[in-house]
Amino acid sequence: MSAEHAIPVFACASPDETPTFYQAIGFEMTHRQLKPYVYLAVKRGGFELHFVGGGKPNPRGESATCLVMVDAVEPHHRAIADALKASLGRVPTAGLPRISRLRKGQSRFTLVDPTGNSILFIARDEPEYEYPDAEAWSKLSPMERALETAANFRDVRGMDAAAAKVLDLALTRDAGAPPEERARVLNTRVELALAMNDEGRARSAREELASIDLTDEERGQLRVEVRAVEEIERMRS
Repeated sequence: MSAEHAIPVFACASPDETPTFYQAIGFEMTHRQLKPYVYLAVKRGGFELHFVGGGKPNPRGESATCLVMVDAVEPHHRAIADALKASLGRVPTAGLPRISRLRKGQSRFTLVDPTGNSILFIARDEPEYEYPDAEAWSKLSPMERALETAANFRDVRGMDAAAAKVLDLALTRDAGAPPEERARVLNTRVELALAMNDEGRARSAREELASIDLTDEERGQLRVEVRAVEEIERMRS
């Protein structure tokens, strides 16, 4: 077995808030030094994170990124989300700190700490994302293309705001889309609005969604999107 061992070193905007956050989600503090300079270390399972003092909180989660390869992402997401809810009274999906949602079938999620450092948990057997080729893309309707693009932003890149803009543009441009397609986009838009704590947009999307006349069969086809909304509401409650 190789003896090499890599340890990410992140910036730490607050030597008090950072260890409190990590300990609350199951990390063990293994080193704490405040003078002559700040240096912290935490450990959870088989990986460690070290921190040096300095920097300012980065709400975009772009201070630094660390990849954590795991056998399965669901147990890690569940444990961290439950710990956040126990510590904060809710599961934060926007702002700092936060954790991204984990939709059924997803193979990655992102945890962002109080400084804006991102820890990306990825399943070792994650399949390569396959964007539709030109032929498949040409067969999609404008709404279907918007959903495909938004899913890539949301699930692969972790860019909820960009996904929301794609859907809002589609809703504006394609007012004459089939009701079931518009309903699917609106359901997804509700999920994104809730994730970003945009209560006003979530409310307006729900109001428009309620005005669409769908058959029972068409409503049944939206169960994946509906479950995603229910899951994020559960996380926020």
